Amino acid sequence: MGLLGILAGLVILVWLAFRGWSVLLLAPAAALVAAAFGRQPLLAIWTQIFMESAARFLAQFFPLFLLGAVFGKLMDDSGSVSTVATFLTKKFGERRVIPAVVLAGAVVTYGGVSLFVAFFVLVPMAQTLFRAAAIPRRLVPAAIVLGTSSFTMSALPGTPSIQNAIPMPFFGTTPFAAPGLGIIASIIMLGLGLWWLSRAESAAREAGEGYGAETPGSLDAAIDNELVRERATTAREFDPAEIRHGGHGAAAPPLLIAALPLLVVIAVNLAMSLAILPRIDSSFLAEARWGGTSISAVAGVWSVVVALAAAIATVVALNRARLPELRLSMDAGANASVLPAVSVASLVGFGAVIAALPDFATVRDWVLAIQGGPLVSLAVATNILAALTGSASGGLTIALDALGDNYLAIASQEGIDPALMHRVAVIGAGTLDILPHNGAVVTLLSLCGATHRESYFDIIMVGIVNAVLALIAVIALGTMLGSF
Repeated sequence: MGLLGILAGLVILVWLAFRGWSVLLLAPAAALVAAAFGRQPLLAIWTQIFMESAARFLAQFFPLFLLGAVFGKLMDDSGSVSTVATFLTKKFGERRVIPAVVLAGAVVTYGGVSLFVAFFVLVPMAQTLFRAAAIPRRLVPAAIVLGTSSFTMSALPGTPSIQNAIPMPFFGTTPFAAPGLGIIASIIMLGLGLWWLSRAESAAREAGEGYGAETPGSLDAAIDNELVRERATTAREFDPAEIRHGGHGAAAPPLLIAALPLLVVIAVNLAMSLAILPRIDSSFLAEARWGGTSISAVAGVWSVVVALAAAIATVVALNRARLPELRLSMDAGANASVLPAVSVASLVGFGAVIAALPDFATVRDWVLAIQGGPLVSLAVATNILAALTGSASGGLTIALDALGDNYLAIASQEGIDPALMHRVAVIGAGTLDILPHNGAVVTLLSLCGATHRESYFDIIMVGIVNAVLALIAVIALGTMLGSF
């Protein structure tokens, strides 16, 4: 009965979430259904396991949600995102439209700008460029996905994405875990993605397809659609309903001022991870009042927190006159972080309940026994859970909450660098999360005025297929050569 309960809980969660029900209600309800099948004390399950795990996730990662959303909102309202994206698309766009759009998305997201903020800026620019170059509009979503939701989310060393931060407390790693393998994976994702889009563009030109009939997307429709919002806030770290709150500056900043905060994120993250935190005296963290932890468990999160805080200070200092409603912009960014953080925390609570059921031992043993070794089983676990939840961050945290200690013990026994585990887990979570019900996909298609039928196959090729191939390459190289 326990295994049947686990299956019933997953079915309820996935089916009703796909139909637009709030994860805040679904996750505890599905967890209690699973617990009831296992004849567990329901109130204790809810308050002592579900809520304890959800609260622990918020305690660890809410600062990243908060600062990331505030930074993205300030970059948007100051006009900095538009300046950087416009420069890149104009610099490369006349002859290389698709690479220009991909590069613009990659630069702003690797610099710490929230995904949905990037979407709202990049979509109209990309449509203008594609229309002028007579490239089919159906390829716009895939080009944006490749730049914003693939290698800069999961593979590129140092990326400040929440997905890259989640494994750090589990494995004691930094945002720059397995940098060589991450760069190789990024090259594979980017190279294969650009090859596919170039091939699709050439085929369309030979067929005389052109840009196609205009089907305008609607910012208001994407924001006001409750189904889109529910899925979006589970998938990523910014509530799109807050995008139009705050106040936009009348004039955009020059390029150097616009780009400097992005560079601050990268530079401070690198300095904190590799130079500052390893040198401080952190012995006090072992005391009970600091949670009896160690610097390896918190250094990764601290690095990204300081980097985002420094970037926020930089964008405010350089653009104070371009932020006419600074308090409202910061409030909107803060508010935009709450629903995504609590939604993912609820998914984590659900996973903790499932992991606490006695019959979960059967599932755990099955996962750990998958042929190919611990790297393969870790990749499979994160893939499946990210696909089921439609959330890379939710699926990744559920997998590591349930199995992270097991994988860390296996890594110690078999001499596997935890940094390699980190990189495999993150890339694994960033593959099958981009299924049709994924909130980022739904929002992007709505903004572009495109349908799944028109554009989703190309999204599969640049967001899933190339990521799976990069994951295979990382596992193969890591198995043969170790982490580097």
